This record gives sequence, C-alpha cells and structure tokens, in this order.
Amino acid sequence: MVMSYKVAPVYAGKTTIHYTFPATIQGQQNVEIFPKVEGFIQKMYIDEGDRVHKGQILFKLNNPQYEQAVRSAEASVKIAKADVLSASMSVEQVKPLVEKNIVSKYELEANQYTLTSKQASLASAEADLINAKANLGYTMITSPTNGVVGAIPYKVGSLVSSTSPDAMTTIYNTTDVYAYFSINEKQVLSFFRNAKGSTMQDKLSKMQPVSLILADGTTYPYKGRVTTSTGIVNTGTGSLDFRATFPNAQGLISSGSSANIDIPIPIDSAILAPQAATFDLQGNKFVYKVINRDSIVNTAVTVDEISIGNFYLVRAGLKAGDIIVIDGVSSLKPGMHIKPVMVNTDSLYLNAQNVTQ
Repeated sequence: MVMSYKVAPVYAGKTTIHYTFPATIQGQQNVEIFPKVEGFIQKMYIDEGDRVHKGQILFKLNNPQYEQAVRSAEASVKIAKADVLSASMSVEQVKPLVEKNIVSKYELEANQYTLTSKQASLASAEADLINAKANLGYTMITSPTNGVVGAIPYKVGSLVSSTSPDAMTTIYNTTDVYAYFSINEKQVLSFFRNAKGSTMQDKLSKMQPVSLILADGTTYPYKGRVTTSTGIVNTGTGSLDFRATFPNAQGLISSGSSANIDIPIPIDSAILAPQAATFDLQGNKFVYKVINRDSIVNTAVTVDEISIGNFYLVRAGLKAGDIIVIDGVSSLKPGMHIKPVMVNTDSLYLNAQNVTQ
C-alpha cells in the first residue's frame, strides 16, 4: 500500500533574517567629575537625575587660600608694575645725559638692564596671578558636557580633592547611546556570509538600520546603526564585540540598561527548507526529494550554521522548483513510492520572508 506524505516545493526568493543579540546600553560619554583643587563643598547647584548642559555650574568649593592667593598675586603685580615704571623713568632720565656726555653710557646700560629685570618680574607676577585666578576658578565646578547627573556621594561640607576615592558625580551624556553586543564565532560566519559587502567594515556600512528591543519587550521608536567592531575574536569568550549607535535626544534610554538588538539581514535569493523535512545521517543532513512524481531520493544538503526559525537556509543541495517531503521523513527509505499530498505553500512559508534568528 502506497502511503500518503505531505510534500511542498522549497521556498525560493527574498528573505530577511533577523539576528537578535542581548546588548548593554552605555551613554556616549560617562564623565566622572573630580575637583582640580582641594576644598569643602559649599554649595550644590544640581541634584541626582538632573539634566545639565555643558558649562553649567555643578558645585562650589570653599577654600579661602585661593582667594588670598589671588589678592597676594594682584598686589605683587601692582608692585612689579610700579618697579617697571620707576626703572623706565630712570632710563629716560639718563638718556639725555649720556647724549651730552655728562654721564657714562654704562650707567644707561645698567638702568636698561634694571628695566629688563623689572619687566621680567612683572611677567612672572602676572603669570602667578593667572594661576591664582585659575585655581580660584576651579572652586566653581562646571559640567564638561550635556547629560544627566548620576549619584552624588558627597554632601555639603564634605572635603574633596583630586585624590578623593569617589567622583563628586558622573555626567552621563546620552544624546546618543551605544548598544554593545557580542557574536560568537559560529554566528559571525553566518552573520557576515549573509551580509552584503566585501570587507567587514564594508558589510557594516551597508547594513540596514537596526532596532532595539527594550527590557519590557517594546521596540524603541528610533532606528540605529551598527558602527564598529573590534575585528578580533576574544579568546576568553570566543566572540567578537560590536557597537551600535542609537539617537536618544529625548532621553528615553538610560545608561547601564539592558536590551536586545535586532539586526535585519536581507537575502535576495534564498532557498529555505522546513527543519522537519531534514534528517541526519553520519553527520550529514539530508532531505527526501520527490522525483518522477511519486519516487523519493535522499539528497544531501548543506545548511547555514544557524537555524532560522523553523527553517534551514540551504546553501547547497536544493534549487528552486525542487519538491521535498516535509513530514514523516523518519519512516521513509530511498527509492520508496509515495502518494504525494501537496501542501499549500502560502501557509507553509507564510513568514518565510521575515524570519527571525
């Protein structure tokens, strides 16, 4: 008795594979704020979670020695300017006397050397004043970038310095966010084989925009792009690290959060076969192909390293138009005659053009 078996032509056509990988989100910049000078926190102008802009004042430190240093430097500049003025007058007084041979020219040269010395002292005093004002300015701590204020471990009155164990806070610039993810060696082979382009960087540049699946399962409304790869397999994890960039002007994503990245890889001409249609024999994968209307022959196929939903992406062994048995293959033997029952391919490959890994 000839048994009935479901058969269907292999899918041949365009397909978009969606590779999904877990990702960690980091801001474009995570800037730790340390004071450049020592002082007591006199005032805090921000609170944790505040959004700040570049140049905005964050903290004010109190250390009277810097104000005193400025006043001392200003006094030194005034003295140095007076010395320069006095030395300059001496030179001007001696010049006509030298011209009339009343005094020796060496006296003029001595006065000129004195003027040069006083001018150097003035330059040094002005430099000291600039440094003193800079140190005083460092008591007003400003934000180096736009971003969001992180934790503030110190309180008003706390003594802080450049050697403090903890930063005064961290500014997270999340105008753009980076999604870091890894792909193991096996996945990389499939990933880049399917991507268009010649070199890795070329493939990345030609890759379609990618999506971000947030922790609650929703899709982030803005697309991103995979921008860079380490290009080197991490020997400890056996994987390559990648980074995708997403816009975040509205601040919907926080630095440190987790998500899944969805990367679509379109394939112009793909052959797909249901996994249920395959069987393993001596380490190789086979399907039963229907020939002469009712006969079957076991056919070796080469499939992609990574399965695609309930389908295999067939690399070799099948072509468009081939009909295969898609159910009950374990009970078949090569050369058997069957009663083929053609399955509606519309329902079988309903999602074949948008399958997800």
